[in-house]
Amino acid sequence: MSDTAHMQEALKLAARAGAAGEVPVGAVVVKDGVIIGRGYNQPIAGTDPTAHAEIMAMRDASKTLGNYRLADCDLYVTLEPCVMCSGAIMHARIARVFFGAKDPKTGACGSAIDLFAHAHLNHHAVVSGGMLADEAVKLLQDFFSRRRGKN
Repeated sequence: MSDTAHMQEALKLAARAGAAGEVPVGAVVVKDGVIIGRGYNQPIAGTDPTAHAEIMAMRDASKTLGNYRLADCDLYVTLEPCVMCSGAIMHARIARVFFGAKDPKTGACGSAIDLFAHAHLNHHAVVSGGMLADEAVKLLQDFFSRRRGKN
């Protein structure tokens, strides 16, 4: 599968989150071109503030590999990771992160802060933003437009 195909899978998972009333963010973890972990936002359903798409995908991938370290794996996520997720990405040793939409309020890959740019931290994933950003932004905008319409 290509990078684009991986991000499209993350977008499908984001749509699933949105349909469940969660903020539509989806993520996949890939090793050697194969998706080994999938996740989407579930903090409301799981009453778990850590149940972000990235965390759920990394948990799934860790179970698949039988290891909490995800070295040589890539993460594709529809929204720029927050500080919590960026920290988990570092601890898991994810090699590369691809994200769709920027998050100017809480994005920790360059928008609000760039944790991966701090030289003193012990792991640095290669981060690329903007992949299929228009599609990711549309999912978010449509979700919040519907939500505001209900209030």
